[in-house]
Amino acid sequence: MVARDPEGYLLDAQDWTPELAEQLAQEQGLSLTPAHWELIPLIQEFYRRFDHSPANRALARWIQQQLGPEQAKTRYLRRLFPDSPPKQLAQIAGLPRPDHCL
Repeated sequence: MVARDPEGYLLDAQDWTPELAEQLAQEQGLSLTPAHWELIPLIQEFYRRFDHSPANRALARWIQQQLGPEQAKTRYLRRLFPDSPPKQLAQIAGLPRPDHCL
């Protein structure tokens, strides 16, 4: 088992693996599909570039720049991550909780 904070976010991003992502998703009631896996490396790249996990608007803007407007739509992201796209995606991708997310 890897160390996590009380909300379930990894304490050390180096502990992340695709297998752990599957486990974290299952804990949230999600089964990762190719659509999920398309977004996981994107948010990880955002974190590497900007040194923080993106909140909703920044996440949508980043996805739009990388994949186009369809995947950046709130409806699409909510279908994949129904509770909170930025929070769930960051947690599954092994990143810290985004600032400014309730």
